[in-house]
Amino acid sequence: MIHSKPANAGRACADARDESAGPRTTTRRTLLKSAALLAAAFPWLAAAGIAMAQAKASKASMKYQDKPNGGKDCESCLQFVPGPSRTANGTCKVVEGAISPRGWCTAFVAMPTGK
Repeated sequence: MIHSKPANAGRACADARDESAGPRTTTRRTLLKSAALLAAAFPWLAAAGIAMAQAKASKASMKYQDKPNGGKDCESCLQFVPGPSRTANGTCKVVEGAISPRGWCTAFVAMPTGK
């Protein structure tokens, strides 16, 4: 008489052993898969961090004033985003609200001179 095992008989035993084996140890394959997932997710995580960091500072905290300070003004600042005309208010990459081109604050960064 020939006895045959069902096709999944060995698998069921292996699965039973895995469950009763106690705490799982991290395998090299699992570690590499996790590293690959983390590397794939990094651009989105970084973008989320940048988005959160884009909150602008208040005018008071940057000591904003509507007049220049010793020849330094927003119009000559790297952070200033000009308005529709040269004399119109614009915005700032760092300070919230409308910004005068003749204003100044502690976030002032002089624009680089010609190349």
